[in-house]
Amino acid sequence: MFYGEYQHSIDVKGRVIMPSKFRDGLGEKFIVTKGLDNCLFVYSLEEWSNLEAKLKSLPFTDKDVRAFVRFFFAGATECETDKQGRILIPQNLREYAGLEKDVYIIGVSTRVEIWDKAKWENYSSDENMSPDNIAEKMAMLGI
Repeated sequence: MFYGEYQHSIDVKGRVIMPSKFRDGLGEKFIVTKGLDNCLFVYSLEEWSNLEAKLKSLPFTDKDVRAFVRFFFAGATECETDKQGRILIPQNLREYAGLEKDVYIIGVSTRVEIWDKAKWENYSSDENMSPDNIAEKMAMLGI
């Protein structure tokens, strides 16, 4: 399980340090792909396999399913950390998420997310992220 929020910087080569707490859970190799809300999603190979199985069970004849599957798989790349604990984020993924220098790397249960610093700060301060609004929505879901 991944949790926590860490600030790091991307170097000129597009590398960023993956927090050590996350490296253990991700394993030697893992998947980085386009995420929702203009961030990147990072999955362990095991969790990626679970997601892949769920997506395979959906009807490929559905246009929205095909679009969703294309979105996640076309942008996916296998990564690994170097000896300094850094990962190289491909240029296309950095551009998608608007990652230039400062980033937040956050744990979100079964995955890690990589956010541009300004986007994360804007998102997390948004009205939708207020504890009262979250509690109300969770109550509607029966949680």
